[in-house]
Amino acid sequence: MKIIIIIFTTIFILSGCSGSPPQNLGLRDTSLAPCPGSPNCVSSQTDPEDTEHAIEPLCFLDNPEKTRKKLHDVVQGMGGTTLITDNGSYLYYTFTIPVFGFVDDVEFYIDEANKIIHVRSASRVGYGDLGVNRKRVEKIREKLCS
Repeated sequence: MKIIIIIFTTIFILSGCSGSPPQNLGLRDTSLAPCPGSPNCVSSQTDPEDTEHAIEPLCFLDNPEKTRKKLHDVVQGMGGTTLITDNGSYLYYTFTIPVFGFVDDVEFYIDEANKIIHVRSASRVGYGDLGVNRKRVEKIREKLCS
């Protein structure tokens, strides 16, 4: 009987792991939302001295259309992704982690003027992420820029 209670309690607790989408997401002028104080977020628009949150922007390919298409193909090919918003220069996806159902929000701003892609990847719930968001962005960089 104890094991059944533990299983149902675990399922109940984990069923809320997706959380609600943050209300501050989106592109404001040319800026993505800043990372919160918790270590479960990385952003290329964070001050480089903030080594916990800062990450280099992604590469820009020959032109905006080619960049956008390849970025979309790379992200969709990673699995567990859902495209939420696509307005040309701004792309917003969710990544759902299998088994536990944790959801991460990942945003991209294709900055044509500076020929870079800004990125922000953050967990919806919890405090730490064991480096998952940083690893995800680096995997995207590897596939996009090689």
